[in-house]
Amino acid sequence: MPLTMPEELLLLMLDDRTGRLNEAAGPASGYAIAGAILAELALRNRIDTDPQRLFVADATPTGDNLLDPVLARIAADPAPEGEPHDSRWWIETLGQEADRFRDAIFARLVAHGILRTEEGRFLWIFPERRYPMISDKEEREVKARLMGVIFEDDIPEPRDSLLIGLVRAAGLLPLILAPDTLEAAEPRIAQVANLEELSRSLGNAVRDIFVEMARYTPLM
Repeated sequence: MPLTMPEELLLLMLDDRTGRLNEAAGPASGYAIAGAILAELALRNRIDTDPQRLFVADATPTGDNLLDPVLARIAADPAPEGEPHDSRWWIETLGQEADRFRDAIFARLVAHGILRTEEGRFLWIFPERRYPMISDKEEREVKARLMGVIFEDDIPEPRDSLLIGLVRAAGLLPLILAPDTLEAAEPRIAQVANLEELSRSLGNAVRDIFVEMARYTPLM
């Protein structure tokens, strides 16, 4: 069964060596996951966006127990004066539930036989759950697909454009590309990320939230 956008994104955030989320993914990972859930709903033609709003195009359940509760919430949204909320509002709102979403996605990746659960201790004191890789095949396939899009001139599939847009907006590209390669590829990455209106909308929302978080997070 093909992985969903949230599953693919979480694999890209995972540190293969430790089974933990990579530290570079920490600040924005919850908002990026929220964006990935919305992106998957859009790819299934359930929601759509424009610069001012995010709205339901088809309220029919997808059969996915992660996506359908979010779809129902958007469909039932009592937005002020009948105006739907925009992408940023939904990403911020869903991002507040990031821990629950991540736990559900990790459970799915364990059920797929891609990860395993390992209980341990952080600093020998605090309980910690890690997710070491069983099979890196799926992660390698996702990375290879994205590399193919970045280093070729073909028009990408909407799924790949959306995923690259979210990865870029959340500052996760350094987890995939070396610094000199990333710098050289940035024009193509920007082009791909901006191909789809939904990619621009979600990507801008995640990036704006990430920038604000960095601005107001005190230096240690």
